[in-house]
Amino acid sequence: METSAFAIDVRGVTKKFGARTVVNNIAMQVRPGEIYGFLGPNGSGKTTFLRMLCGLLTADGGEGKCLGLDFRHESAAIKKRVGYMTQKFSFYEDLAIEENLDFIARLYAVPQRKDAVEKSLKRLGMLERRKQLAGTLSGGWKQRLALAACLIHDPQLLLLDEPTAGVDPKARRDFWDEIHQLAAGGLTVLITTHYMDEAERCHRLGYIAYGNLLAHGTVDEVVKTADLTTWEVSGANLPALAEKLRGQPGVEQVVAFGTALHVSGRDAEKLRASIAPFMGGEHQWTQIESGLEDVFISLMETAKDNFS
Repeated sequence: METSAFAIDVRGVTKKFGARTVVNNIAMQVRPGEIYGFLGPNGSGKTTFLRMLCGLLTADGGEGKCLGLDFRHESAAIKKRVGYMTQKFSFYEDLAIEENLDFIARLYAVPQRKDAVEKSLKRLGMLERRKQLAGTLSGGWKQRLALAACLIHDPQLLLLDEPTAGVDPKARRDFWDEIHQLAAGGLTVLITTHYMDEAERCHRLGYIAYGNLLAHGTVDEVVKTADLTTWEVSGANLPALAEKLRGQPGVEQVVAFGTALHVSGRDAEKLRASIAPFMGGEHQWTQIESGLEDVFISLMETAKDNFS
């Protein structure tokens, strides 16, 4: 295998289903030991991209390397070095935790299989539950089992497709602590998520909408590149104010954030001119730094749908 500065280094990645392009000419570079967040609305092409990287789908176009191997022509070798955690829990619910892990270890022909299973149970705190049927586990424990199964063959790359959907906040936090420990040990992680707090825990991230990669970089780089101006408004009767603001020149989005509104646009002068008549009185206006969620809502609203 070639040595490379990147665990993932691909360009021009494209996939079509019929006349619809679901992944359009995407390039991505991810360094070894990096946690790369992949964000976007449902149907944006995130899962399709992950499946092409690990050889479960064949790309219609593109070139490059995944773990030093040609991602289009050496997919069988890549699969052996990748752990892929799907959105849906996909293990045998009528088998115990230990039995599920043993089965996965057999599939990968893991040497010293029993020791590998024991190590997995211990690492993710499942020793006391080893005999529990997978179907009786809570969402958080199912997540732990899925992660353990992905890691049992010591992969070099971990692909996680919305792994924390439907689990409680503590399970999410514990999961992310484990991911950061794994990355610190050199494991590369590509993770899709809808949660902005999770995106901010990634080293770098990309935002995809309708098959197109619209932004990428660190959180600070993505926010800066968007060049979005945001005002926070507090006070009485905010829903009525929001209706008046929507559609004004320069006002691209008006979104409720807790007990305030965020009013944003990319033309700072037009935005200020439009909101000026509403300043004062019963509302308090403060210009703030745009957050990651402000930026992603803006990107989503300006993206062109590829469904037709």
